[in-house]
Amino acid sequence: MATLDLNQINKSFGSAKVLHDIDLAIQDKEFVVFVGPSGCGKSTLLRIIAGLEEATSGQIIIGGEDVSRAHPVERGISMVFQSYALYPHLSVFENIAFPLRVQKLAADDLKERVERAAGILQLTDKLDLKPGQLSGGQRQRVAIGRSIVRNPKVFLFDEPLSNLDAALRGDMRVELSQLHRQLDATMVYVTHDQIEAMTMADRIVVLNGGRVEQFGAPMELYHHPATKFVASFIGQPNMNLVPATVEGVDANGVAVSMEGGAKLVLPVDGSNVSKGDRVEVGIRPENVKLDPNGNIDISVRVLERLGGASITYGEIGDNGTKFCASLGGDAKLVEGAQARLSISVDDCHVFGEDGNVLRRKNAPELVA
Repeated sequence: MATLDLNQINKSFGSAKVLHDIDLAIQDKEFVVFVGPSGCGKSTLLRIIAGLEEATSGQIIIGGEDVSRAHPVERGISMVFQSYALYPHLSVFENIAFPLRVQKLAADDLKERVERAAGILQLTDKLDLKPGQLSGGQRQRVAIGRSIVRNPKVFLFDEPLSNLDAALRGDMRVELSQLHRQLDATMVYVTHDQIEAMTMADRIVVLNGGRVEQFGAPMELYHHPATKFVASFIGQPNMNLVPATVEGVDANGVAVSMEGGAKLVLPVDGSNVSKGDRVEVGIRPENVKLDPNGNIDISVRVLERLGGASITYGEIGDNGTKFCASLGGDAKLVEGAQARLSISVDDCHVFGEDGNVLRRKNAPELVA
């Protein structure tokens, strides 16, 4: 059983507290991604799991065993770093075999493990080469192979693709997802790239300021963000957040008057807001339509034609509130002109002044 439980993990560097009461339960064979902006604590949390940093307080349980004070080699984990950390003078075979030689594994067992890892990673024909003869993606696979041969309970990845170019990152995302299915292993992966998180994770931990904002499946976070931070961090292009004033609350939901003049009745729980309160209405760019009878007018500033889509950046209202729409590739738009758009109340999210979402009527409870 390679479950991973974090109970009330706190970390301080002197007077600076960087992790606050982290509670997570990661299931056996699950691929979990820690995501968040630089400085949110995601790499520190991973290093605490690995035993490379000591938590100020809290408990780490791997496979039912408390390893909070255990040495890294006793935790049953293997870590792949951002830097490949390969030995340039050793062959691919010897780089992969290095941790097994340290363990003084028998030669036959060592050879079998290395060849198995090389087969999984499509490196069999590269075993005699040196790292300098490999591409960036191949070197990263060698680093992963060095982890595979140890047969760890949990794989830890600390931004392993950040040194690769965009095209190679896309290829490696696919390879890592396939590797997870092949190994059927528990994996924890750190990145600042929400696209990596959305495409690879079974569940995502969104961290902000050393706190867990939300922990859930990718599409749960996309469709049901618990906070304004999660809503704006998950999804590309970012969610629009339009200032609005509450005009009234009744059984149908919350009536708002948005910047730009649109008046909507949004089907959300209004028990925590009152008439006159300021809120923000979240609208994803892909949920906006070009419509001459729509309810939002936008001043088009920049138009990005991407072939299948036209990403439209502009402003609404007298205060120049920024607004983005992802429209059809052949959308009839001109930079500097006005366009009318429509949004559906069913696609809107509402965030109170505290940044928390107003729950939709009949929606499931959110994990925050």
